[in-house]
Amino acid sequence: MYEHETRGIMVSVEPDYLEDQSEPYDDHYVWSYTVRIDNNSNDIVQLKTRHWRITDSRGKTEVVHGDGVVGEQPTLFPGDAFEYTSGAPLTTPSGLMVGSYGMETMTGERFEVDVPAFSLDSPHEISRLN
Repeated sequence: MYEHETRGIMVSVEPDYLEDQSEPYDDHYVWSYTVRIDNNSNDIVQLKTRHWRITDSRGKTEVVHGDGVVGEQPTLFPGDAFEYTSGAPLTTPSGLMVGSYGMETMTGERFEVDVPAFSLDSPHEISRLN
């Protein structure tokens, strides 16, 4: 599990390789990732935006941004948590994702919450030591 806390907002990510949806011989690899956002702060916050940078093992990077996550813009009161699962396909057997969430307090203050970098690794990756 990967974790990072920004201003009392803890983001935890657990990636999972989806063997049944992947087709390595067609260069199609799929992962799910489950994100849990815990509000350990004293503020009521709303997740307004997401920003992802997804890089495959060849260095090709895709940037994804938009409103909310999985069609929602959850509001978290102090002590609340929100969890969701989404997915990411790649054409290589490994990659890396990193991102941020745009949050807003009830007073209108906006700030970014870092999502920790996490690796997407399939059992089909050939490991090498340099």
